[in-house]
Amino acid sequence: MFTARSSASKDKYAGKRDSAEFAARTVGEALGHLTTQFADLRKHLFTEDGKLRSFVNVYVNDEDIRYLAKENTPTKDGDTISIIPSIAGGCGPLYCSRAFYGTTNERPRD
Repeated sequence: MFTARSSASKDKYAGKRDSAEFAARTVGEALGHLTTQFADLRKHLFTEDGKLRSFVNVYVNDEDIRYLAKENTPTKDGDTISIIPSIAGGCGPLYCSRAFYGTTNERPRD
């Protein structure tokens, strides 16, 4: 058995649970069990052709699977798989200018 943990943003797709326990030999098998039990989660983790989305980070006991065997990374009893989506963004020109330069859209002159 291992525990799969998901971030707070995913818990609404996993029956408002932040973790689930499954028996699996690999990370891919574990994610398969997870998305079978919580079908709404699948489209957030995988592309239409079944590949793990590039912005989804998966860790086994704090080790990033991208540097291990990816979805073929073996799991064992007691492992914790963490699923953490990347957070990206920034600000648009108006917001950035206000945040960095004051309340107007003008930048300070030299």
